[in-house]
Amino acid sequence: MRLFLKLLFLAFLGGFNSYAQQFTLTGKITDGNNNAIPFVSLYVNTTTKGTSSNVEGNYKLNLPAGKTDLLFSAIGFEDQLVSINIKENTTLNITLVSKVFTLNEVTVGRSKNSDPADEIIRKTIENRETYLEELDAYTCEVYTKGMQKLLASPKKFFGRDVAKILELNTQGQGIIYLSETESKLDFQKENKIKEVMVSSKIAGNDNGFSFNKASDLTVNFYKNVVLEDKLNVRGFVSPIADNAFTYYRFKLLGSHQAGGQTISKIQVTPKRENDPAFSGEIYIVNDTWRINSVDLFLTKRSGIEFIDTLNIKQQLVLVDGVSVPSSVQFDIRGKVFGFKFAGYVVGVYKNYDVKPRFNKHFFTNEILKINSSSNKKDSLYWAKSRPVPLTFEENENYVKKDSISRLKSSKRYLDSVDNVKNKFNIGQILITPYVFYHSYNKKSVTYDPLLTSVFYNTVEGVALKYGATMRQGFNDGRYYTIRPELRYGFSNRHFNGNISAKYFYNPIRNGMISIGVGTEVANLNPLKQTNFFRNSINALIFGRNVSKFYERRYLNIQASREFAPSFEVKITADYAERLALLNTSYDSFRKTNEFDSNDPFKPLDEKSYLFPRHTGFVISGMVAYTIAQKYITRPDGRFYIESKYPRIEFNYKKGIPNFFNSDVNYDFISAEIFQKDVHFLLMGKSSLLLGAGKFLNTKQLYYPDWKHFRANRSLIFDSDVRNFHFLDFYLFSTTKQYFEAHFQHNFGSFFINKIPLLRKLKLEEIIGGAYLTSPEKNNYSEFYFGFKRLNFRIDYGYAFDSNKRIQQGFKFSYGF
Repeated sequence: MRLFLKLLFLAFLGGFNSYAQQFTLTGKITDGNNNAIPFVSLYVNTTTKGTSSNVEGNYKLNLPAGKTDLLFSAIGFEDQLVSINIKENTTLNITLVSKVFTLNEVTVGRSKNSDPADEIIRKTIENRETYLEELDAYTCEVYTKGMQKLLASPKKFFGRDVAKILELNTQGQGIIYLSETESKLDFQKENKIKEVMVSSKIAGNDNGFSFNKASDLTVNFYKNVVLEDKLNVRGFVSPIADNAFTYYRFKLLGSHQAGGQTISKIQVTPKRENDPAFSGEIYIVNDTWRINSVDLFLTKRSGIEFIDTLNIKQQLVLVDGVSVPSSVQFDIRGKVFGFKFAGYVVGVYKNYDVKPRFNKHFFTNEILKINSSSNKKDSLYWAKSRPVPLTFEENENYVKKDSISRLKSSKRYLDSVDNVKNKFNIGQILITPYVFYHSYNKKSVTYDPLLTSVFYNTVEGVALKYGATMRQGFNDGRYYTIRPELRYGFSNRHFNGNISAKYFYNPIRNGMISIGVGTEVANLNPLKQTNFFRNSINALIFGRNVSKFYERRYLNIQASREFAPSFEVKITADYAERLALLNTSYDSFRKTNEFDSNDPFKPLDEKSYLFPRHTGFVISGMVAYTIAQKYITRPDGRFYIESKYPRIEFNYKKGIPNFFNSDVNYDFISAEIFQKDVHFLLMGKSSLLLGAGKFLNTKQLYYPDWKHFRANRSLIFDSDVRNFHFLDFYLFSTTKQYFEAHFQHNFGSFFINKIPLLRKLKLEEIIGGAYLTSPEKNNYSEFYFGFKRLNFRIDYGYAFDSNKRIQQGFKFSYGF
């Protein structure tokens, strides 16, 4: 009896295995002229199980034994339903017929002088909000593939051999990035997203994790504005936006019958070539007025930056009566700094559930989690599960780079690469940092460039500050750095030296501890204001010693860590002996000029010390939280996405008396609310900062402990919204209480784009203002306007003391 049951059980298993056996269907999809059709969607009919062909028209799909109906669908071609009875691995080539769009099938009412497309678009716009809100939630599986390649490149870039560094062929061409991912994607209304990357592959990097993110491919043309702040400041107007007729002309190219529905092919053209609008075709299902698919382009004239063209192809499919993407493809082309590039990212969606049930705490601020095992899948796994076949070029790239992947991690190979990268170039050490790599041990040493190490100020005269940073990294994202630094003033004939070390010990929690000890010449206002180069120009050319200095002999310890996502705590202890300094150099190209003293309050008293020599022991704590900040969790760290909500920060500083002869005794508290980039769609984006603070106790307080502000007196300014344009660096620091406010808005070419000739400059309009009130400076305000292009900006502003205008003029900013 037992033997019979065992045989029966084995027979059952055998029958089950036979039933569940999978076979592979492959083939190529072409048009009537035998040209490959890229990225064709093919699905098991009436399901969302399927795949897509690759850029060469080849496809692969795993199917169970038996009869299956497959639906092949591509933009601009007739859908083709094919029945196949699969018993073994099978090849099936498909030829799709171009759709014939005719005008005589259109029955939509229209005015006599308008194109019939106008009425179709109007009806689609009427239903826009309905379809925008129809999908409450869904889950699906997403396969993404990203490929970028260089079509041409310079031989040298900053003295480096481009072909060797990027592993290009002799013509300077080749794939520089190839990656695939498989993810589980969950979505709920109010932009709740949860994505888990279960598998990841990068050509030539077995230990790397892909940067592909399925949610980045999400583009919903039912929104009025799409791709906001991704390719420009404002975003781009959808062809079916409420105000679409302000930006677009529409032309009906014809209609077509498919599955009992009439699908209209409509050409969309921007009314003005520089409008933030698309060109191309959009396909609308008549009667239901849904989007069937899109094939749309953006160019430089549309306002995109860094790339020349972007082509978006999207196919939608109905699942339980709602539209969801079946495939999305982004193609890009561009040229920058002599590098001509092209590439694409494609997403294939399958196994939708549009009626999922999520528990109350399912969605968090973690929008993407990359499993630590995701990069451990071998080539056999990918050969079996990859839904979109590789092209010959992509396969060759994988074979070439994966075959030397282990070699790349060997000491011999990494040393040979380092020998190329470490070649000394005089331009590097003069202008840019020189980095000496020891990649096998994950070590590097970065030497400061000489150009920024030599400077001039009135305290030290011509001075040299030189340092090197040694870095040791680890596989899990941890690292530590050690930086020794020497400084010598040729006028005051004085050496300063210090050494600092930092240990980044927890990549997930952004845990860091640092220590520094030594002597340094420090700015009386420690907040970022002007660099050595700008201060040297001000002194030597314009005869103005803008920066004021003092000397510190110090020991500093700092620790910071996140105790929850976006919740940061930082504690600092600083023990320092402080010495006020006097001018020792009066050299300037303007021989008649006399510099102000190093005491900002007594500019004519060269023998006046701002404060007596003293010792200070100060502890400070900072707690900051960014509301609802989204983030990505990778095995090598947590990475934050810019938040739509404010960052709130609280600070407390305490000067502790009598600790190792500490002379300071004070308490200071402050709070700050900062919101960066609040988007107003086509009207651009705004940033806002509000800050306030108060000294609770000032029993013993010296100037370095005062509350300072981010001021500016130079023609060159830092464009951070936190900074004032005209405020003096030192005179209006406070020992009591203060309130400050900053506002800045970037219109993103909203006005300039409407002015012929000027719009070709692609300038972004900036307006803003700042306000400060304290006992030392009551009701100080600034207002400014300006223009920005990439990293360059020019402003013209006004400064007011109460209602009296005290200054006005141009300010320039640049950043790299």
